[in-house]
Amino acid sequence: MTYDIILGDYAYSSWSLRAWLLFDRFGISRNLTLVSFSKGSVPDQMPGWAPAKTVPAMRTPDGAIIGESIALAEELASRHPDLMLWPSDPAARATARTLTAEMHAGFTALRSDCPMNLRKAYTGVTPSAAVEADLRRLEAIWDHARQVCASDGPWLCGDYSIVDAFYAPVAARIAGYGLAVSDTAQAYVAAHLADPSFCRWRAMGLVHGPDLERYRMDHATGTWPGPTPATARAVEAGTAENATCPYSGKPVTHLMETDGRIFGMCNAFCRDKTVADPDAWPAFTALRDG
Repeated sequence: MTYDIILGDYAYSSWSLRAWLLFDRFGISRNLTLVSFSKGSVPDQMPGWAPAKTVPAMRTPDGAIIGESIALAEELASRHPDLMLWPSDPAARATARTLTAEMHAGFTALRSDCPMNLRKAYTGVTPSAAVEADLRRLEAIWDHARQVCASDGPWLCGDYSIVDAFYAPVAARIAGYGLAVSDTAQAYVAAHLADPSFCRWRAMGLVHGPDLERYRMDHATGTWPGPTPATARAVEAGTAENATCPYSGKPVTHLMETDGRIFGMCNAFCRDKTVADPDAWPAFTALRDG
């Protein structure tokens, strides 16, 4: 079962990140189309997707179009009950649904004052009183979820589920703006920053599309607080260890170097996303470590 999905810029589209995490984390097959926030109206870039007018949007195999992320998540959960997109325990599932709905409708100060920008890590940010109130609310409901669900892992309601995908961009904002939260909330943020699916999305955000000035904030910048990727760089010449791209199987045309070894990919994007975070890509690590 393969879905069509349409998403916005990797670096900036927080709602697109939520949808993509569900597909990537749970291994759901999809055909991906991207729109660019630098190319004008999003609805104008979505011909054939009516009545959806924002990203993310999904077209099901039977032709239904879903243009709201919370409806998209629920539909995936209904169509793939074996994947456990919601927790199986009734209390955990109810808690996860409640927190997901609050995220979908709330935290407007945090979302407005701190737009997601995965290319920047700001320092010295003084949050407004409204943002502080949002942060305290996040601490309260995250602690509540962990108490109700007795989760012994890093996620809110047991194993990774829809609720965690919905709070991933919140974690990115807390990290990217250096916002102070409790130790337990900070541990939850750190779990997102280290999550392989999140790392893959951010790697693509670092290399795909232009910098958008409207997302740039007037703060000092520092180092991204997540795990430090392995060192790699694009190179113009050399002999790759592989003849075909680990992602597509097509002939190698673009080269990269890491740890003194040269590997090839079939296009600049495949190479650049790998250079951005080599350990995030199972197809590449299988080649490198095999």
